[in-house]
Amino acid sequence: MICLVGKLPVLQVGHHQVASYDTAWIDVALQRAAHSCDRSDFPFIDDIRDGILHYLEHKCPWRVLPLEDLFERMRRMLRRIGCDAIADNLKPLAPPITLSIARAAKEAGNGFELVFYQKLQEKIDDLHARGAEEFHFTELRESAQILLGTAEWTPHCNRIHQEILAFLQDIAQQPVPENRKIQLTIDL
Repeated sequence: MICLVGKLPVLQVGHHQVASYDTAWIDVALQRAAHSCDRSDFPFIDDIRDGILHYLEHKCPWRVLPLEDLFERMRRMLRRIGCDAIADNLKPLAPPITLSIARAAKEAGNGFELVFYQKLQEKIDDLHARGAEEFHFTELRESAQILLGTAEWTPHCNRIHQEILAFLQDIAQQPVPENRKIQLTIDL
């Protein structure tokens, strides 16, 4: 898969690929690293972000770039300019990730709601451990129909739909270490 928009490579976050992204998350990752070593006044965030963007658009030889590799390159860049403390505190942060809930429902199968929730939780936990904090969930209505094995929307679908919404809202409210709260948006 090739990201043709702006010639940016696709970012690999675990088993998930992000093809369309901006650079705000790079700023946040750099600001967090600077703040964690008491350098909130670090003046080079824009310059480093621009250098990373230039690398991604013009010099990156890969069509798919693992997020860990990008952050390792960022750490080397920071060390090269004498910012070892910030490099040591730089933690991977992924761009916002879009997840299809229907895919997890298909993997679980008709009638296997508990497996669906388990698979969804595992997927979110894995991505969060790899630096994802902002999720956009799609195809909730379709997932309710898949789990119930029906092509028509029924009152049971509405109940499952509400349960999925409650599940996702609970995930967003879970306490997380290191000020890495999960943010989510949902397409109804």
